[in-house]
Amino acid sequence: MLQPKKTQYTKIFTKVPRGVSSTCTDLAFGEYGLKTVENGFVTSNQIEAVRMALSKSIKRKGKVWVRIFPDLPVTKKPTSRMGGGKSPIDKWVTGVKKGKIMFEIGGITDKMAQEAFRVASKKLPVKIKMVSK
Repeated sequence: MLQPKKTQYTKIFTKVPRGVSSTCTDLAFGEYGLKTVENGFVTSNQIEAVRMALSKSIKRKGKVWVRIFPDLPVTKKPTSRMGGGKSPIDKWVTGVKKGKIMFEIGGITDKMAQEAFRVASKKLPVKIKMVSK
């Protein structure tokens, strides 16, 4: 599971991603990328599931780059609501905006990339599209 080694504050207010992404909108490493079409949160378990699905579907011939990292802690609401402070950290998420490239792959054919991204899109909670150079 991905999570930061150290953080300045253990618990923070979660920022809802709104608008269009201004960073990570172009391919930097591979020939094919997975771009978001809507805003949302992606958990560390979902990132790992997509990474494993991509590497398995390309049969470890190409290379996979993960361009996102979960750095926002999300707490779970406690059973008793009054007092007691904020509950412990439940999971780590990252907010993704429209137009952000989350994953890139390279060294494979176009047909293999389409199949890999089709399998990976089922593991994500946001709508995505495939982009190429």
